Amino acid sequence: MIKEKVLEALNEQLNFEFHSAYHYLAMESYFRTLNLRGFAHWMRKQYQEERMHALRIYDYIHERDNKVKLNLLSEPPSEWDSPLVALEDAYQQEQHASGMINDLVDMALAERDHATDIFLKWFVERQVDEEARVGGIIQKLKLIGDDRYGLFLIDRDLE
Repeated sequence: MIKEKVLEALNEQLNFEFHSAYHYLAMESYFRTLNLRGFAHWMRKQYQEERMHALRIYDYIHERDNKVKLNLLSEPPSEWDSPLVALEDAYQQEQHASGMINDLVDMALAERDHATDIFLKWFVERQVDEEARVGGIIQKLKLIGDDRYGLFLIDRDLE
């Protein structure tokens, strides 16, 4: 059985992962309207990954004989000022998720919930990778500035 404090935080993380998925889906739509299919494809993959993260937590909570609490999802933005601003938003989402997961690890250790600590290690590793991937795209977008051909090449690479 998961201690109440840890269970509450796991449910909060689960709901944040679903919100992140929803956020990435909104970004996919934004990039589709710009006809940047590579960026849209990449955002769809992020949507699927965040949804998978949420379901992984969902399954873990149930495996430990606890109850999942699903909250309403807040409406994500539908427009960004530029592809760079959208990716910076995605980066902030990933940094926030990393912070939440790190706090969860600290809480699990403080509560001596070693099973949850072990479970969360996978998420810690994933977040390092996700922040690096988004950060790499942002660096490329900053490097090209307003160069439309550069944007085309990045879009092609993401597809």
